Order: sequence, then C-alpha cells, then structure tokens
Amino acid sequence: MKIHPPGSAGRPEGMIAVVDAAARGKTQGLLKVLPFAVMVAVALADILAGRGLGLLPLLALGPAFAGIACDVRTTALTGAIAVSLCLLLGVYTGSVHTLRVQVALGAIVGVTLASALASAGRMGYERRLAEVRNVAEAAQRVLLRPVPRRAGPGIGVAVSYTSAAAEARIGGDLYEIVTRPKGGVRIIVGDVQGKGLEAVETAAVVLGAFREAAHDEAELPGIVARLEKALARHLSGEQFVTVVLAEVIDEKEISMVNCGHPGPLVLRGDGTQFLADPPEEAPPLGLLSLEPDPPVPYRVPFAPGDQILFYTDGVIEARDPAQRFYPLTSRTHLLAGKDPQAALDDLRADLLRHVGRPLGDDAAMLLLRRRAPEYGTAA
Repeated sequence: MKIHPPGSAGRPEGMIAVVDAAARGKTQGLLKVLPFAVMVAVALADILAGRGLGLLPLLALGPAFAGIACDVRTTALTGAIAVSLCLLLGVYTGSVHTLRVQVALGAIVGVTLASALASAGRMGYERRLAEVRNVAEAAQRVLLRPVPRRAGPGIGVAVSYTSAAAEARIGGDLYEIVTRPKGGVRIIVGDVQGKGLEAVETAAVVLGAFREAAHDEAELPGIVARLEKALARHLSGEQFVTVVLAEVIDEKEISMVNCGHPGPLVLRGDGTQFLADPPEEAPPLGLLSLEPDPPVPYRVPFAPGDQILFYTDGVIEARDPAQRFYPLTSRTHLLAGKDPQAALDDLRADLLRHVGRPLGDDAAMLLLRRRAPEYGTAA
C-alpha cells in the first residue's frame, strides 16, 4: 500500500497511484461484464448440447458472479435475466415443464437472493471502508504535515512514506523538519514500536513534542530530554520509539543524536558512502532512563554535493520472496537524479519491486541534499 508525501501531487509517485487506480478500475469493469458473458456462454452451450446434458443450472453463475462486483439492483437484474434465459431455453428445447428446468429455476432464484444479500453487505462494508480511509487521510495530513522542498539555503528535501496497514494508510513511522526563525534546520525521523492505532497515537505524541522543543531548545540533547519526558506520560511497560535527530549547523557538517535508530546513509559528492552510526549506542526513547548519561551528539560531513538518507527499519528489513533483505547501499545510484523527490521516488519504486507484495512494516525515507553546481537549482 502506497502513501504519498503530503503535497507531492503531480510527482512520479502520484502518477503511480493513478496507474494503480486505473488497473483497479479495469479489473472492476471486467468483473461487472463477467456475469453476462458467463450466461451467454452457458446458453450457447446448452443449445449446442441439446436436452441430454442439462446445463441450465449453470445460469446461476451469472447472479453469483454479479454479487461479487455489482450492486444489489444489478445483481437482481442479472438474476432476472438468468430466469428469462432458462425459460426461453426450456421453451426452445420443449422441456419447460420438466423437473430439470424447474430445478434450474429454483437454483437461479436461490442464488440470486443469496447474491443480492451478499452484495448489500459488501456495499455497506465498502462505504464504511471509504469513511475509514477518509479519516485516515485526514489524520495523515495532521500527523505528517507537508515538508518544505527546501530547508535552508541550498538544501533540498524529499520524503516517502509507505504504510504496512493497507487500509489505514498511516502507521507508526514519523518524520518532521522544523526551520527555526533564528536560522537552522532540525530534523527527526523515527519508528514507533508496534503497529496500528496505538503506534499512530505514540507517533503523534513524539511529533507534537518535537515541534515545540525544536523551537525552544538550544541543543539537540535538550530536545531528546523533552521527547523522553513527553513519552514518559504516554508509554506503558517496555514500549519505545527509535529516533534520529539532526541539525544543520554549518555549510560542511550536520549534527546528529541517535536513539536506537538505524544510522542514516551519507552519500558524498565524490561518490563514496557510509552509514552515520553514532560513536556510542544509546537506548530508544522510552528506555533512556536505563542509561545514566544522555546521548551525545556527533557530527557528520554534509558539504555541497552531499546527500543524507534517513530511513526506518521497514526499508532495510524489507525482504523479497526469497527472504533476501533489500540491499539499500547498493541501490544508492538511484538517488543520482537532479530532482531529490523524483530520485527518492525511484528508490521507493525499486524497494516495492524488490518485495513484490505489500510491505510487512511501515517504511519512511527522508532525503536531504546539499546543492552542488552539477545539480543546478533542482535542490
């Protein structure tokens, strides 16, 4: 199930959604034609086979298939057509008063009633599902607000979010960028333990606390303390949230604090790459009280031409049908495009091709690019 970054309409990811919708529409169209095609095929086969074979009960396949994709009215109409065909074929073969035709008519009427009831139930479910999707999309716009395409002078931003909850469209992964009025850009990317609505609620707590602390706190450890305090009032038991916080501090470096999260992938302008793991491991949020000392910020190169890819474990732990993990570090050539969002969309599409089915976990990615002359103004 695909999630588009808020405000990404018109980008390649949006085009993928249009193609998916078109494919679903084509399938629905075929399902709606199928009942009538089946009845025509049964009628022709019965005429060619004669009275001995007895294919008339198969006309009940028409309303049965109609109940899968059509509304109640169309299903009932399909049943009426099947009854009419059964009577006409009985008259044509001179067997309208035989037990075989009467049984066929009873079967068609019974299947039509059952299919109409099933269609009514399915349509009610689809209406409720559409309402849930609308609520989820509204929640997504509140939880994961649109991020700017630029974060400070010469820094391009791209985001991608794919939820494992196909019908809910949102999950426990989170990201945010805050530009401070006095200058400076602060970023958070995180992953809430667990799934479902409880994970979404926890993600909302983290993002709300970060949006406030990112403006108020002078240093990243202060933000971490605020997040830990907010979660202490919310989490229970041994639940936790892994996060990586970052702050662009000058034109050559970026400062990070990592609390149990996968290290961001740094792509240097000279073609080299490395994982920006912290010098010392720190527990996730919710478990920081287990350590006597707070996590220590560390600096990572971020010069013109460099890129930093933040991601959640749903990316690196995604497996193909052969249970092979997604080889993120060998796919970084996909991020070489001039437009950061288009490049990240290509990486996401490659991830979905690798898996070949709905993801087993939410997958969020946030790409920062420091503009270099070869990228022009795309960043």
